[in-house]
Parts: sequence; C-alpha cells; structure tokens
Amino acid sequence: MHDIRAIRENPAAFDAAMARRGLSSLSSEILAIDEARRARITAAEAAQAERNTASKQVGAAKAAGNDAEFERLRALVADKKDEIARLEEEAKAEDARLRDLLMGLPNAPYDDVPDGEDEDDNVEIHRWGEPKTFSFEPKEHFEIAGVKPGMDFETAAKLSGSRFVLLRGAIARLHRALAQMMLDVHTTENGLTETMTPVLVRDEAMYGTNQLPKFAEDSYQTREGMWLIPTSEVTLTNTVRETILDAEALPFRLTSHTQCFRSEAGSAGKDTSGMLRQHQFEKVEMVSITHPDASEDEQKRMLKCAEGILERLGLPYRTVSLCTGDLGFGARRTFDIEVWLPGQNTYREISSVSTCGDFQARRMNARFRDADGKPQFVHTLNGSGLAVGRCLIAVLENGQTEEGGVVLPQGLGPWLGGLSQITPEGQLV
Repeated sequence: MHDIRAIRENPAAFDAAMARRGLSSLSSEILAIDEARRARITAAEAAQAERNTASKQVGAAKAAGNDAEFERLRALVADKKDEIARLEEEAKAEDARLRDLLMGLPNAPYDDVPDGEDEDDNVEIHRWGEPKTFSFEPKEHFEIAGVKPGMDFETAAKLSGSRFVLLRGAIARLHRALAQMMLDVHTTENGLTETMTPVLVRDEAMYGTNQLPKFAEDSYQTREGMWLIPTSEVTLTNTVRETILDAEALPFRLTSHTQCFRSEAGSAGKDTSGMLRQHQFEKVEMVSITHPDASEDEQKRMLKCAEGILERLGLPYRTVSLCTGDLGFGARRTFDIEVWLPGQNTYREISSVSTCGDFQARRMNARFRDADGKPQFVHTLNGSGLAVGRCLIAVLENGQTEEGGVVLPQGLGPWLGGLSQITPEGQLV
C-alpha cells in the first residue's frame, strides 16, 4: 500500500509512477478524499473541545441558580455529542474510501525497471547454458514414452476435473526428489530457514501480500471463508505481520515447500496440455524480510539462489527484467528466470524473484526499530526456488532420448539414491 504522506508531499511523482503502470492521474482524487477525512477529524476535535468547555460551565451555571444558562449549556453539550459522533462517522467513511482506493493500486516500479506494455518488452539480462541439439524432434513432456505411465491426466480429470494431474511411480519419485533437493540446497547452502506453513489462511493474510482485494477470483475460498494459498509467499511473509522486529535480527530468510492453488481465472485455453499450468501444484518458495538498506543486494542474492538450482540440474535458462506492463501488482522490480523447454522450443518462466519495498509491509504493519528506536517498515522480497512441476517438465524434456527414455541430471543423483534414468517403459533405474 502507498504512503499517503508521500503522495501529499509529491503528487506529481506518484502520478508519474502510476502512469508507468498504465494508470491515469490519481493524486487529485486521493488527496481530495484525504483532505475531506482530515477536515472532519479536525472539526470533530474542535467540537470535542467546545463540548468539554461547556461541560465544565454546566455545573457553575447550576450552582449560580442561572437556570436559563444551565439549560442552554446542557443542550449545547448534547448537540456537540451528536455532532462529534456524526463527524467521526464521516471521517471513518472517508478513511475507508481512502484505504480501499490505495489498496487497489499497484506498487511503484523502480526507476531501472524497463518501460513496456507486455512480456515482449521484457529485457534479457543473463543467459546460462546452451540448448541441447537433438538428432530427433523433441517431444513435450507428456508425449515422452517413458513419462506416460507416470503422468495420468485422465484419472485426475475423473477425480477433480481439468488442469489436474496424478503422478505415479518414477515420475512421482522424481518430482519428490526435485523438491527435496531444492529444500536441502536452500537450507544447507543458501542460509534459508525451512518453514512448514498452513495452506489455509484468513483474509488478513491475503490482503497483506496483495492477493486481496484485487485478485480474489484467482484464488480458491472455502465455505468457512478461508483461502487456499496461491503460494507460500502469503504465509511466509505474513509471519511478521503486526510485528515490530529488532533491526539486529534482520534479515529473515525463509523457505517452504507447499501445495499451491490457483483458479487460473482468465487463462481459459492457455497451456491446456500437460502440467505446465495447473490448479494445484507445488513450489519451493523463498521469502526475505530485510532492512530497507539491504533489499537491493538481497534481491540479487535470491536470484542467484534460484539460478543455482537450475545450474546444478544442468538446465539452460535465461533471466529477464520484467517491464512495467508485465510487472506484478505488488512488485517494484521483478526478475523472471525462464528455463529452456525443447518440446516447446522456447523458454518458459520457472521463477520470479521480486522486491516489494515497503508496499506489503504497510499492508501488514510489519516494522523494525531503527538505531533511534523509531519504528520503520521492513522491506519484503519473494521468489520461487523453484516451481517443482515446471522443473520436472524441464528435466524430462531436456533429458529425453530418441527411444523415449529420460537421462536424469547428475546433480540430482544424491536425491535419487544414484538412479540416473527413466526407461522407455517408465522405470527408474
């Protein structure tokens, strides 16, 4: 959420930032609501002062036997009570209007974020590995002979409908090994603290990481009003909600492997084949809670953590800086990592590493005390480390053989007990 004081101090800068997001000038509307709210608060305080003065004079008028003055002052006290209640209610309504408006506005992009309209305007900043040259036409993951026995979409559809998958045997074990490898590397080598979190959360948590109110249709809600998390960014980031932290304890670096749930609203007809875009999937998430002065370096660090997983698996990738038109709602800057998928002959997103500045912290009221003891908002960052299902797809497609088997990455061997390939019949050997 945006700082209303910053908008008051420099409305032109705020409008310029929103213009880069494709939004028209908003500062005049925001400041008009803010002025109305503050005017009512000031009027209520003045009315309260008048009521206090009149209340003190009532007793004196009564003691002096001045019945007319006594009645006048008593009526004034009652009138002021009603006026104060009305002004406070009006101020409360204006405050709600202001909060709702600010809650619905995206974060301001950093100056170095490239301008653009959509993903075609993203800027490549790094590339690692060379896509493998195959002596045959590479298949998509779900078409590989050795994968088919372990990747069952038909049974999943009977159970749950479209955009679900049932994994068996070698494919299920490979999927589990990938998640385990990511967790082990992040905790033992990258300094993140493993955290097991709930997958059901209250409204407040979804507001804190900006899934609500704007993106309610993208998530699933239970009859009881709880939300299934779209990513453990929600739970990990909200662990510091309504908390004042010690500056010396920062940064908090957390990781979690969870089920994630997304309705994929608006994606009808997109990536319907295979398991690239599912309603239920798994991710190993990374979240950092930092001092504002450290967030720039922390984003670079988190990016290296995510890239390192792909390098360990020998999977070619490229890293792009998202342009303003493709930037997520809560991010000030995002780097996407795109892994090479030979079956599609293109790079596809496997991780987004974003810095949010104090945008989420304001929504959560997450702060720390600076050297002077004054509370300040922390900075929050999040990134996939990685999306497990998409990593599975990349391993299968890049390792496929002409016979229909899959040669698995050597870097994954310790998590597979030394097993190194999937046969064309679907056996892990």
